[in-house]
Amino acid sequence: MRLYRLPSAARRLLPDCLWRLPATDNTLYLTFDDGPIPGETPFVLEQLARFDAKGTFFCVGDNLARHPDIARQVLAAGHRLANHTQHHVSGWAVSRPEYLAEVVRCQQELDALLPAPEARPLMRPPYGRITPPLAQDLRATHQVVMWDLLTCDYDATLNPEKCLRNAIRYSRPGSIVVFHDSVKASRNLRYVLPRYLEHFAGQGYRFAAL
Repeated sequence: MRLYRLPSAARRLLPDCLWRLPATDNTLYLTFDDGPIPGETPFVLEQLARFDAKGTFFCVGDNLARHPDIARQVLAAGHRLANHTQHHVSGWAVSRPEYLAEVVRCQQELDALLPAPEARPLMRPPYGRITPPLAQDLRATHQVVMWDLLTCDYDATLNPEKCLRNAIRYSRPGSIVVFHDSVKASRNLRYVLPRYLEHFAGQGYRFAAL
């Protein structure tokens, strides 16, 4: 069973995380996980530019080290870079000190690219796997961002048309929406993102970075 939106009980376990923004107007907050990646991240930038859309890119530190030029393209286009750990680790699989070290290392990669360090940078746990104690630890340095809608674009068993239908169905004003600028998600991402942007732009929505 795919969970496009986590149940409210799961959200209550992590009350300090950001799940959705207030629905004061028709704004969607598009986020892209796992980059920067040649091919996929530039494709996302092209699509966003077509609709004057801004997004937030949760980057793996290892990919930042490999492709800093692509990360600079993201910044130059007016988007935001954010932390997705150094090696895309699960908060359920490593110790708290190991996980926090992963976040610190990724943040160092980010800070080397940013014009100035952010006062409270954003961080998203890979797979959404984080424990309440870890979330509490990170609260001192980062805003932990989860999501209102997971598009499941990475799922190879999900055909692009269904991926698009569900992405449209579960979006609502204030949604934080997760896409992936990754090779694994490429088939669905390249079908869904331009059509998703066109649909909601036609409905009068705007797309903003967090």
